[in-house]
Amino acid sequence: MTPDTAELDAVSSLQVTGAGPARGSLQVPGDKSISHRAALLAAIAHGPSVISGLSWGQDVTHTLQAIERFGVTVTDASEGRVRVEGPIQHEPDNVMDHGNAGTGIRLTAGVCAGIDGLSVLTGDRYLRRRPMDRIAEPLRAMGATVDGRERGRLAPLVIRGGGLTGITYAPPVASAQVKSAVLLAGLSASGPTTVEEIHPTRRHTEEMLIQFGGRVRVDGNRVTLEPGELTGTDIAVPGDPSQAAFWAVAALLADQGEVTVENLYPGFGRSDFVGVLERMGADIDFDLATGTLTVRASRLRAIELTAEDIPGIVDEVPVLAMAAAVADGMTVISGARDLRAKESDRIASTAAMLRAFGVRVTETEDGMVIEGTSRLRAARVDSHGDHRIAMTAAVAGACAAEGTTVIDGWDSVATSYPGFARDLVRLTGAAAEPAA
Repeated sequence: MTPDTAELDAVSSLQVTGAGPARGSLQVPGDKSISHRAALLAAIAHGPSVISGLSWGQDVTHTLQAIERFGVTVTDASEGRVRVEGPIQHEPDNVMDHGNAGTGIRLTAGVCAGIDGLSVLTGDRYLRRRPMDRIAEPLRAMGATVDGRERGRLAPLVIRGGGLTGITYAPPVASAQVKSAVLLAGLSASGPTTVEEIHPTRRHTEEMLIQFGGRVRVDGNRVTLEPGELTGTDIAVPGDPSQAAFWAVAALLADQGEVTVENLYPGFGRSDFVGVLERMGADIDFDLATGTLTVRASRLRAIELTAEDIPGIVDEVPVLAMAAAVADGMTVISGARDLRAKESDRIASTAAMLRAFGVRVTETEDGMVIEGTSRLRAARVDSHGDHRIAMTAAVAGACAAEGTTVIDGWDSVATSYPGFARDLVRLTGAAAEPAA
């Protein structure tokens, strides 16, 4: 008998006994990246905002708790819906704990830089290992004081904000989080703020700033923001494509299978994994008008992924690597060095996961080489606190590996997708229960 969803979300180790192909339809949680931004922009804006479809994972809960520290009123909160009454009233009245949320802490830091006051931001042991100098540098250039461990390279971060000046900044790495932190700070700056990217990244922040009345211009890889007040508005958050990628690969791992995911966000830079799977030979359709993704079991072939591909699939690399594990030929992933600074060293943890399932993989400095196999074996996988490693392993264990797979660090999944185990059981018929 499968335990209830709440119990499965909380277990430290989950065991999955595979039953075969994934079949059915579902909706995934609200887009996490959009949810963070919706909460922060609603906090900055004047007047009420109602956000529906919000991601209900722990990451976004931490962001909602953070904006309350600024004197922002958060009410009518229920699963997927919240009312936020801005604007920010004062410097935060306590330390803001962002748990495991890299997006949450980096974007909130941009907001803090624009506030005349002192802010302290921290997170769990995994977040405190992730680099923060990539946001500290441009925020200092705008006039904020940013400090922390290793001179601001690591959290906890201490920010003295206010008195900012708009800048033109070219991030050394393609990062929507860095771009967004700078733009959020730019709302309070004197003069325009411009970010020029190496490769174009997700445009959630630009799109949502416009929804809240912000003055934004996008020209290729260059985005410019004029400072000014925002006005509260209502936001409907669509489903998270990054979460749908797990079900897409679930449908592909077995000889038979078909999964439909509904109401996904179809915007720029979020469905690139669909194109990658198409290049691999997947039978996959994504209706941009309705946000409906349908994937059918297919024979996959190896491809090469380079630095130009990575910004659009940065969250999907682990599960795409699992697709490569059952593809014909050698898949080469390069230009992904930034993955070493995610919730885990995502290159090392992905390679270790694949090896556990019996896949031959060679780890490189900025990626990996994966030799496809026709058969995966049941495995014991350490997620290293990384929810994407845990969910990828669960999908592989349910759909492609004979026997029982154990995932340690399963409770990390609650940061982004509470109820993932429930959906896995429903779509695949696999057995899921706490592991000894």
